Amino acid sequence: FAATATAHAPRPVVWFARGARVLVASQAPGMRVHLSVRPFTDASGQRLRAWMGVDEATFYDRSRVAIVPMGFCFPGLDAKGGDLPPRRECAEHWRADLMAAMPQIDLLLLIGRYAQAWHLGKARQGSVTDTVRNWRSHALRNEGTMVFPLPHPSWRNTAWLKKNPWFEAELLPALRPAVWERINDA
Repeated sequence: FAATATAHAPRPVVWFARGARVLVASQAPGMRVHLSVRPFTDASGQRLRAWMGVDEATFYDRSRVAIVPMGFCFPGLDAKGGDLPPRRECAEHWRADLMAAMPQIDLLLLIGRYAQAWHLGKARQGSVTDTVRNWRSHALRNEGTMVFPLPHPSWRNTAWLKKNPWFEAELLPALRPAVWERINDA
């Protein structure tokens, strides 16, 4: 991390408790999250909560919603000022143990290509758009776990959302009741 343009120290941001049934598998924390040490403390968090149909208190209730990014720390910025990809070491070293510590998770929200590639493996269907468009084929996995691949809720994807109206018309109406069923049983 010290070798990046931001030259920052790592600050892992992992948010979960054993009772949570919903897992938000995101990419990696951004700079705001790095500073706050609380996931999705930015406009993307507001959009994600709206997609899920939950308020801020429910979203940050670790016994209801676990938030475990593929890279636990802010990876730094690239030459153009965009976030670098999540560091592989986090998922390679700790993801299996974290998933094993949360056996009750039965709803996965896979945000972006890194989370989709890790959790879906070969079932991932090309681009993020293709994977999200084919969300129904991932909706029910082994042992009854529901899976919803999602684009990143960043403002940078506003054009994507306008270009793909089926996301809000078809996927979100299926996502919200799945989330509510699980958070109300927590």
